[in-house]
Amino acid sequence: MSSTSPALTARYGAHAAPADVALTPLIEQLLAHRSVRAFLPDPVSDAQLAAMIAAAQSAASSSNLNVWSVVAVRDAGTRARLAEFAGGQAHVRDAPLQLVWLADLARLRRIAAQLGRPSAGLDYTEMFLTGVIDAALAAQNAAAAAESLGLGTVYIGGMRNHPQEVAALLALPPEVFAVFGMCVGTPDPARPAAVKPRPPQSVVLHHERYREDAQDAGIEAYNAAMARFYDAQKMNVHGSWAVHSAKRVAGPESLSGRDRLVEALHALGFKLS
Repeated sequence: MSSTSPALTARYGAHAAPADVALTPLIEQLLAHRSVRAFLPDPVSDAQLAAMIAAAQSAASSSNLNVWSVVAVRDAGTRARLAEFAGGQAHVRDAPLQLVWLADLARLRRIAAQLGRPSAGLDYTEMFLTGVIDAALAAQNAAAAAESLGLGTVYIGGMRNHPQEVAALLALPPEVFAVFGMCVGTPDPARPAAVKPRPPQSVVLHHERYREDAQDAGIEAYNAAMARFYDAQKMNVHGSWAVHSAKRVAGPESLSGRDRLVEALHALGFKLS
């Protein structure tokens, strides 16, 4: 198919879009992804949720261990508490469904105990990382499925701001960790979300060997593209994308409480050997 596509142009801008892209309806849908933070109160149906979870379970899983779970939260009071833990994000409170995606080693620990088998392998950082990766793969499949159903989503990394409080609220057992949340609902047409530009492929795509110097021109172009986006969206962002991003990694004080994540993980039962 031709690479001429409004979705491709929206994602990269007219000047940074790749010249030759093999497009399919699925790729067009993925290109049109946007983070939605304004929702109608309409509930997400059980059938829609079941479809999202079926898509999530169709993602790759390392060694088919299935070391992830998800908690579907519809209760308004629980959503309000999650919003507080996530830094007061109103859309966490207002979206009709919050999915909290979990790295879950507790299930295999229990299975091994029931079989009378050892499970010391779960004590290693590799298995925690596997749970995080599997949860992310499952969640992205679910997000794509939700968008195909006319729903909108936004990921909530703020679930990691107060992981112990989130675990207590959701009754998570030891060795289960909320990797991120996901707001799900029908987008409010009165407050439409925009497609956010991404860097040129030269910034993220390397051929044969990683090259730092090859990224510089693309990053400058992206700074300009994001400046236009900030202006169009009337976003009060001080400095370029690069400056904004550098501020987010300046030090522990910029991590919204996540600088103590290792301590919290140990408290939640992860040994991380």
